[in-house]
Amino acid sequence: METVEKIKQQISENPIIVYMKGSPKLPSCGFSSQVAQVMINCGEQFAFVDILQHPDIRAELPKYANWPTFPQLWIEGELIGGCDIITEMFQKGELQPIIKATADKFRTEDAAE
Repeated sequence: METVEKIKQQISENPIIVYMKGSPKLPSCGFSSQVAQVMINCGEQFAFVDILQHPDIRAELPKYANWPTFPQLWIEGELIGGCDIITEMFQKGELQPIIKATADKFRTEDAAE
């Protein structure tokens, strides 16, 4: 599978996904650590991809997203932004309802099946 196709698949299969360096429990950079903490504090499950383990995604995602840096938060196929944007949205109370609504929407759909 081509890298861009893999990225598209990951984004479409995971309503909330973070591309980061490391994992939420063991982030490998300060920005990824900050975003992981914000996401954990939102209290909903989210997927992640460790770009250090996937150099192909690390190389291609910035071009695909037209966003040069990591981490990147995607919600329902839309790029929300990187560390500064995510942190600011969280501090203003804007991120939590988006995360919760998305999690609720997909939790309901999964439960109905």
